[in-house]
Amino acid sequence: MLIGIDWGGTKIEGVAMEPDGRELLRLRRDTPRHDYDACLRLVAEVVAGLEAETGRKGSLGIGIPGSLEPRSRLGKGASSTWILGKPVEADLRAVLGREIRVENDADCFAASEAVDGAGQGHNVVFAVILGSGIGAGIAVGGRAHHGPNNSGGEWGHNPLPFPDITELPGRPCYCGRHGCLETWASGRAFEAEYERHTGRELKAAEIMAQKRAGDRLSGLLWDRYVDRVARGLATVVNTLDPDILVMGGGMSNVDELYTDLPPALAKRTFSTVFHTPIRRAAHGDSSGVRGAAWLWRET
Repeated sequence: MLIGIDWGGTKIEGVAMEPDGRELLRLRRDTPRHDYDACLRLVAEVVAGLEAETGRKGSLGIGIPGSLEPRSRLGKGASSTWILGKPVEADLRAVLGREIRVENDADCFAASEAVDGAGQGHNVVFAVILGSGIGAGIAVGGRAHHGPNNSGGEWGHNPLPFPDITELPGRPCYCGRHGCLETWASGRAFEAEYERHTGRELKAAEIMAQKRAGDRLSGLLWDRYVDRVARGLATVVNTLDPDILVMGGGMSNVDELYTDLPPALAKRTFSTVFHTPIRRAAHGDSSGVRGAAWLWRET
């Protein structure tokens, strides 16, 4: 049995799977935000619950928000800032009392979609997360790609390409820089843009409902959002030219993304053609937890 844990900023989810990908059980709990030790304990409780209910013991893969510095194995690059600088891998091994494999949650998402999701059959998969923040994972041959800095796919912390005068110097980002793509093209940024113009707080789904009902401002803000996503992804296509773009996170549930983004992206790439398919994640918001379980997949 394969067990995967997705330690996210809002939820800690676990899945028990057969080696062929059939799911046996899922458990989901709210993340105790800003409480590192409580998160460790909750991961252990979810694992214990999965094994107690299935009556079986499994291999254990864990996807974390952020990544591990390759040499020290300390947490880095996480919007869940309470893991930064922590010996996450060692602490998880201690609380779980067994061997584990730990990877970035976006890398787990990419591997999941590459193995048996929307990216199945494609060699190079760039799996985009458009959620409260922005992230991505790169899978090659069904496995997450890792470079010497363990920073592949961190496109959300590049600056917004081709900014106009209204986008300079850029908004402050939690990473300490200004103008990161995450501050312009995340779901939270889309909602914040609407609030700046209207003084009203609405969720992205509500703004899109207004757009579909003919609200002009909502439509203009959507067009601007799509253009910013396209600008960011154009640098990915120009650099990596992946075989497919797989979309995840809350904004991936907006149907218009799949009609509006391809032509916007085609206008921003260097090539005279744009044939890259853009697909919604097959396993939805829970794809990452499957990818964590796949960390023990045999090849």
